[in-house]
Amino acid sequence: MEPRVGPIPKEDPEYHPYHHPAAGWGAAKSVTQFLVRERELVDGPRAIMKMNHENTGFDCPGCAWPDDTKGLKLDICENGIKHVTWEMTRKRVEPEFFAAHTVSELFEWSEFELEDQGRLTEPMVYDPDTDHYVPISWKDAFELVGSTLRGLENPNQASFYTSGRLGNEATFLYQLMARELGTNNLPDCSNMCHEASGRAMEASLGTGKGTVDLKDWESADALFIMGVNAASNAPRMLTALAEAYHRGAQIVHINPLVEAAATRTIVPHDFMDMALFKTTKTSTLNLQVRIGGDMALLRGMAKAVLEEARLDPKALDQEFIDRHTTGFDAYREVCENTSWAELERQSGVTRDDILKAARVYCDADRSIISWCLGLTQHEHGVDTVREIINLLLLRGNLGREGAGPSPVRGHSNVQGNRTCGIDHRPDDAFLDRLAEYCKIDPPREHGLDTVGTIQAMRRGDVKVFVGMGGNFALAAPDSPITYEALRNCDLTVQVSTKLNRSHLVHGRQALILPCLGRTEKDHQRKGLQSTSVEDSMSMVHMSVGMKRPASRHLLSEPAIVAGMARAALPASPTPWEWYIEDYDRIRDTMSQALDGFEDFNRRVRLPLGFRLKQPARELVFLTPSGGAEFSDAALPDVVPAPGTLALGTMRSHDQWNTTIYSDNDRYRGIKNLRELVFMNKDDMRERGISEFDPVDITSTARDGSHRHLNGYLAIPYDIPRGCAAGYMPEMNVLCALVDYSTQSDQPIMKHVKVTIEAAA
Repeated sequence: MEPRVGPIPKEDPEYHPYHHPAAGWGAAKSVTQFLVRERELVDGPRAIMKMNHENTGFDCPGCAWPDDTKGLKLDICENGIKHVTWEMTRKRVEPEFFAAHTVSELFEWSEFELEDQGRLTEPMVYDPDTDHYVPISWKDAFELVGSTLRGLENPNQASFYTSGRLGNEATFLYQLMARELGTNNLPDCSNMCHEASGRAMEASLGTGKGTVDLKDWESADALFIMGVNAASNAPRMLTALAEAYHRGAQIVHINPLVEAAATRTIVPHDFMDMALFKTTKTSTLNLQVRIGGDMALLRGMAKAVLEEARLDPKALDQEFIDRHTTGFDAYREVCENTSWAELERQSGVTRDDILKAARVYCDADRSIISWCLGLTQHEHGVDTVREIINLLLLRGNLGREGAGPSPVRGHSNVQGNRTCGIDHRPDDAFLDRLAEYCKIDPPREHGLDTVGTIQAMRRGDVKVFVGMGGNFALAAPDSPITYEALRNCDLTVQVSTKLNRSHLVHGRQALILPCLGRTEKDHQRKGLQSTSVEDSMSMVHMSVGMKRPASRHLLSEPAIVAGMARAALPASPTPWEWYIEDYDRIRDTMSQALDGFEDFNRRVRLPLGFRLKQPARELVFLTPSGGAEFSDAALPDVVPAPGTLALGTMRSHDQWNTTIYSDNDRYRGIKNLRELVFMNKDDMRERGISEFDPVDITSTARDGSHRHLNGYLAIPYDIPRGCAAGYMPEMNVLCALVDYSTQSDQPIMKHVKVTIEAAA
């Protein structure tokens, strides 16, 4: 099939406030239009019937929401179907395409236009003399990687990035290769999203993961959903919210924007509701917190619980606090010493509304608090997540059914990546097991994360960058600086399924290594292979592709890792080629080297797979004190200075991470526009700005430097005063590389200090 080539004519932008339920017929119509546009009216529906089916289907390569546990045959969502169809496209990017277009020319194309060309078909190497990518054999590609790595002065001059969709088996081999080479430079997308969550829960509970599962969601009396646009980022959560509402649970959404998921839905696989256009509410209370004000709101709820306990001792679970926690007295004191006036000022929410949320919490026997990047991508992200744990501990909402912390991981196997070794700060216990069972001597010093890798590439300290999936150039902050850093490398390697920006922002030498997609069959010497993933709630299960590969030249991700490893480590005792013949062999080694993966091959083939053990769920806390630890961090000042706004970056609905499906955002009423900024109408009026007026946006970094976006269109939106929002990756340019959290090292993409003025 001939791909669409070159710029696509722009239509006039439109904005009409969205007043419809999430999912339902709007999602069905959108999916149908997408399948027609991509000409996937046969394989698309086939994929729908195979996606997220236990042990016989493939895991959705989109979000990490857990699969249904009760045999649902349509455990799917609009964005998952789009993601799969985008991968299964019949369009191909073959060598003739690269021969027809220079890299400089392609760099001017939009993100949609690049990915819309289709699937990559064979390995390519950059030719600097012609500014074209040209074909290269797999053998020569691996040798280029291997010889470059072998030629480094020390292994820390290489960095190995991981996107969240890499399966567990490839993940394990990838980190093994890096550590056998001698480096812990293993940045990943977690460094930009949930690093704060992991560090906070590790400090409070001794585990970097949430403790709840879907069964807990099904029995909770109250659900608090914070900092997440579930209808776009975890759409299958809508089913859980609808079921919760039907059984009478209270559902509190806390977010600067009232998103579609926080109002009502029609669950598409509920055929009767679809036929009758019957909507279900997905919230009982919505609180619009100011950007960065979540910690103040949570502390206000805790203050209310403590005040309630003076009249009703049962408001606190004192027995739980005494038996299982430390630091309670200090936390109670900091709550008591924080005035209601300051809590209102910092949260942007009135005392009455905070008390409403606290009332819901006190009346519920079992509460779950769930959150996403709206809480983590801040300077104080770790403290905010620890405040969630504080609130849960007050009423013993841990270690029992229907209660606990539940982070919403954004990519399908991002949690599995960390579990299986992608960690630039590995602990000694993990490295000891790796040394014992894999017969290597892994490095002990910490490596570089995402921000550290960009800084090191820019300085020239990192000379080789390997990207295992994803679109690093576009996902990272401070785009011009990130581009400069990548271009300063001796070699950049991108393992990908589709053409993207990271192939066009490259080192002096560059490789594109095309891999199989999650939907495709992976045949190796011992037959059809399966891989495993871990979802957001610690369930590990199998994924088996259904479709013939897009090209006979594609290799699987494990095979690509093994090829690079053998070329870089020719004398390695690791049986790389033997592993690739049969992935069960990789899993057998993982069962020895990874805690919790014992008897891996048998357990992963059980119905629904198996759940990794969570000590904190059993009230075993691997903290220095041996108990769950309250945090008494000071409340940060998040109120913008006069004349400035706090801007948060986010995704549109027709987008998955850096993949743009269209310039529409149905749930926010936007059509044909991405270069926009959502603003409070009073903030617009104060600046003399009207709807669709072009504006200039200037951010100020902590080092005093400025970054600019000019000519963006202003859209009046229901967002608190002093706050603004717009789309990533376009707005990543506003987030300076120096603006990363000192608590988590995450780029502060949800709290960029900006001024907005009418365009000159």
